Amino acid sequence: MSAAIVEVAGVVLTHPQKPLFAEQGITKEDLALYLERIAPRMLPHVANRPLSLVRCPEGQGKACFFQRHAFAGSPAGIHSFRYKDSKAEEDYIFIRDVQGLISLAQMGTLEIHIWGTHVDSIEQPDRMVFDLDPAPDVPFKTVRNAALQLRDLLEALDLASFPMLTGGKGIHVVVPLKADRAWETIKAFAGALARRLAEEQPDRFVATMSKAKRKGRIFIDYFRNDATASAVAPYSTRARAGAPLAWPVTWSALPRVEAANEITLANYHRRKGDPWADYGSVRQSLSKAALRRLGIDS
Repeated sequence: MSAAIVEVAGVVLTHPQKPLFAEQGITKEDLALYLERIAPRMLPHVANRPLSLVRCPEGQGKACFFQRHAFAGSPAGIHSFRYKDSKAEEDYIFIRDVQGLISLAQMGTLEIHIWGTHVDSIEQPDRMVFDLDPAPDVPFKTVRNAALQLRDLLEALDLASFPMLTGGKGIHVVVPLKADRAWETIKAFAGALARRLAEEQPDRFVATMSKAKRKGRIFIDYFRNDATASAVAPYSTRARAGAPLAWPVTWSALPRVEAANEITLANYHRRKGDPWADYGSVRQSLSKAALRRLGIDS
């Protein structure tokens, strides 16, 4: 095999030495090797889910584009399914295995975002996510405390949750669910909880998209809980300076985290163990009692 081509997990990489994070000297091959190593942890959250991608073929800081529809000439590890939303019926992409992950690297994908559902049960979401998105003047300590507060509120509604550093400035609080409720119910629940926090603590939280209202506050973005909406996948790289990662953490470890982008492709190997080891064993639903407490008809 020529020096211009290498193979990772059975996937041929063209131009493997192309810089994708130039300042860190991280190449396409480096990204592929990372995805191969992290696949046992990442695939349970990514495989067989519709994907939305941020592709940067020339690397971070260069031209990038968003893609979620199937396309001609895609690598063999990329699969498609047909879905009709309120506007049109189109083909969307997903992967099944580690070869799919490496195929995404071959395509210059620097961010992998997942829908809250699987392709074989597309109308039944199985995760709910709250994106705590701080204004630039909000310190990370405040975001950490907000995540812990949201965890406590969810626990009071008999829901376990898991925190994830976004690789940017915020934290995602993710709630695994049985696929037994419709999108309408999931979004209504998430929105009601977000608005309750914003109403009770208007100096700390906002639950609307208006950027004018976000100064000094944390936007509780619940709008990702809808059909075709997506959120960055656990362990995904981010198309940002420094090659940060979206990285799951435990609730006990979160108070020691100093920034949402502190885990990167250069230092992730120092993190031992799977912080979300219990995620797959959680079996929970939005109960009728929880819905009633937020004023939602079940």
